Amino acid sequence: MTDTPSSFSSVPAYAVVVPTIGRPCLADCLRALAAATGHPPTEVVVVDDRPAPAGELPLEAAGVLRGRLRTLRSGGRGPAAARNTGWRTVTAPWTVFLDDDVQVLPDWSRLLAEDLAGADGATGGIQGRLCVPLPADRRPTDWERGTAGLERAAWATADMAYRTAALAQVHGFDERFPRAFREDADLALRVRDAGWTLRRGRRTTRHPVRPADRWVSVRTQRGNADDALMTRLHGRDWWIRAGAPRGRLARHALVTAGALVAAGCAAAGRPRAAGAAAALWALGTAEFALARIAPGPRTAREITTMLATSVVIPPLAIRHWADGLIRHRGAAPLGGTR
Repeated sequence: MTDTPSSFSSVPAYAVVVPTIGRPCLADCLRALAAATGHPPTEVVVVDDRPAPAGELPLEAAGVLRGRLRTLRSGGRGPAAARNTGWRTVTAPWTVFLDDDVQVLPDWSRLLAEDLAGADGATGGIQGRLCVPLPADRRPTDWERGTAGLERAAWATADMAYRTAALAQVHGFDERFPRAFREDADLALRVRDAGWTLRRGRRTTRHPVRPADRWVSVRTQRGNADDALMTRLHGRDWWIRAGAPRGRLARHALVTAGALVAAGCAAAGRPRAAGAAAALWALGTAEFALARIAPGPRTAREITTMLATSVVIPPLAIRHWADGLIRHRGAAPLGGTR
């Protein structure tokens, strides 16, 4: 890091907010931020979101930024609440959110300065570009491909700069989103509805694929409850306005219905109908599994994982979606108008 040069004297100041649950990758995040040259942040706010913090965070990795770093605690309430805890203490005109598992590139601060300097008065947010490194010697796994999808994600807070005034106007992140999923899309829609514009910047941040067990795709189905909340808050067309992929929920519903109808018909003594419904379930499950296996490394472990999880995912996705619709019935969006 270097001190702000004269060429950056007219660039707006910014603070960096990093929510964390104490993962080891935080050290790499802080180390990369300290190594970036050009236009350093006025402060770095690390928000410790561990419910019961045990052990110290690797703050010394911040190096030359250590004197500008402070920590807050948010009590394990999720990334939306952690980011709110951080940005609400910021006095700089811009707040840049980074996830603790990303690593900014060496020219990140300089390019961020250019992004901020080029923002007109209507610009409420500027997204950084994400780069997900994938294995060069084999095809990526299902989990790796899913992470790589972040390169195309709109308004992802893995690296997202917001005008602090815009955050205040719309009351920040909606803490009804408990996971690192859809809370960024919800915020972006509310910021735009308030009259601000959002755009993509030139800076790039590296987002490695974090280690995960073979059941990670099953656990991520909880995000369907957040999709249900998005529908309640923003209407059925939110997918288009947020630039989000539609997903396979409709197909999951059809496959799950086939399984339920097959079981019901079998119990009612209607074997032909049960067989037809079971065939629908089997074909749908096979199509889902093959769609996940074909682009992957096709190792024995990956194939068995895809087969097993492809059976479990459709009913779980529908269950979480239904739970979300029920839990969030009557939900209203946060924020006001510009």
